[in-house]
Amino acid sequence: MNVLLINGSPHARGCTNAALEEAASTLRGEGIGAEIYQLGPDAVSGCRGCGACAKLGRCVIKDKVNDFLELAKDFDGYIVGAPVHYGAAAGNITSFLDRAFFVNFCAGRNIFEHKPGAAIASARRSGTTATLDQLNKYFSITQMPIITGRYWNMVHGMNADEVRQDLEGMQNLRFLARNFAWHLKCREAAERCGVVLPEQEEIVYTNFMRQL
Repeated sequence: MNVLLINGSPHARGCTNAALEEAASTLRGEGIGAEIYQLGPDAVSGCRGCGACAKLGRCVIKDKVNDFLELAKDFDGYIVGAPVHYGAAAGNITSFLDRAFFVNFCAGRNIFEHKPGAAIASARRSGTTATLDQLNKYFSITQMPIITGRYWNMVHGMNADEVRQDLEGMQNLRFLARNFAWHLKCREAAERCGVVLPEQEEIVYTNFMRQL
């Protein structure tokens, strides 16, 4: 079993990465493979709403998203870490996840469905809970169980060293990682016992409109 941790910060050795490293280390201690994916500093385009992914099975924009989806399909769970910019998740990770999850849905790839997800927010001071709410929405619309710690998954600091001094924040990430590992092991045990995934139905779309 393997978990992909996504560093949505442009800094590969910054605050968000320090948080993800703590979670990854704990996962490995629980016998779960853990790999950190670096989004990096390159610009990520937002979704154009062209709908081409439904026909092509991939996004028409040539950046990291398609390669990421090929990588992500082989993992059993996902943890997304994001820095807080102006009270919300940083723009690059938002554009990245918008397109990754939209391609997954429109192209019928089913990479993320029913696999566990978790979000981690990193901030100097505030905006973390709003960021966590924002990131968790990607999971909740994709039938992904959301894994929690014993507190909201946030760390505080101006740099990686300060984040490591956030003792409660780092401890909570260990709670999160152990809960994540427990869920994966429970799922593996369930599969061995013949417990199947929930029945799926054809999706019904409705729009609600009224004349003003």
